Amino acid sequence: MSETITRVDWQSWQDSWDRQQEWYMPDREERFRVMLDMVEALAGPAPAVLDLACGTGSITGRLLKRLPDARSTGVDLDPALLTLARGHFAGDERAEFVTADLTDPAWRDALPHRSYDAVVTATALHWLEAEPLRTLYGDIAGVLREGGVFLNADHMADAAAPRINEAVASFHTRRKEREQAAGALDWAAWWSALADDPVLAEPARQRFDLLGDPREPAGPQDGDRPTETHWHLETLRASGFAEAGQAWCSPSDALVVGLR
Repeated sequence: MSETITRVDWQSWQDSWDRQQEWYMPDREERFRVMLDMVEALAGPAPAVLDLACGTGSITGRLLKRLPDARSTGVDLDPALLTLARGHFAGDERAEFVTADLTDPAWRDALPHRSYDAVVTATALHWLEAEPLRTLYGDIAGVLREGGVFLNADHMADAAAPRINEAVASFHTRRKEREQAAGALDWAAWWSALADDPVLAEPARQRFDLLGDPREPAGPQDGDRPTETHWHLETLRASGFAEAGQAWCSPSDALVVGLR
């Protein structure tokens, strides 16, 4: 790992990940700002935070910049993204990263701490179907201290406004086409660049073997994946959270908050 650290520009990879994600979600920084407002308001200026499906550590980095006395445990299954996270935060004792599958009933056993002040996640849990997600919400309640807060920013919409949703989707499709023509990387192109890096090619290969090759066209999503905000709020309340509410939204996404 030490040789890899000296040969990779971790900040450049973090920046390129952010740009790729912003191509899909131009309001990404706004949702992070509101999320951290909620963390500070409900968990204080020095919280112990669990960053679920942390990826490259996007939330952890913003958390530690805003709240220097915070501590973060990042959890993910993706070996490539965890390699970027561990490399970027190497030497920062406030951040630690563990490998765990959130659909494994024993995923909490991998955590270095028994409870946290806050659990955060963004654009990660929408791939879970309803029952696994319901189970995960219960697990999250179990790792939060009394009075702790859970924040999930993800794809959630109001199905009662179909014309609004359709117009906004068309608007963003045109925007993405313009930006891609100007050189913006989409999901597949970003992973192709990572796989072409001689140092990061091996963790990229491990990721492809474990989770599939993101350079290939994605097939249609099957199953019962919750897409409406009210489902998340109702499920949080039923999973042991004393209160649940919406802190931010756009026509396609929302930030929901559960207070333990």
